[in-house]
Amino acid sequence: MRVAVIVAVLALAFVAAKTCQQSQIRYTKEQAITKATRQVDFRPERTQIRLLRQGIASEPFWIVSLSIPGQEENTFRELAIVRIDANSGKVDSVRQQR
Repeated sequence: MRVAVIVAVLALAFVAAKTCQQSQIRYTKEQAITKATRQVDFRPERTQIRLLRQGIASEPFWIVSLSIPGQEENTFRELAIVRIDANSGKVDSVRQQR
């Protein structure tokens, strides 16, 4: 009986550790901005970044918005949104608009 309880506790600890590890933020905001800037073919004049947790497991993602403003208010000559996994640093998506 004791062995079964110990095995169950160890299994629970392993699952908890894996879950916590996946939700950690290992990739910094500065690293995300640098990586996002490398994904686009223009030099942004404005940069906005925010951290969002998405999905059932609340996985963290950096959402980086890079832009060059247009001549009129609320317009852009260039605009890109780059989604980066804050745990691994992997670029998840790049959406660019001209």
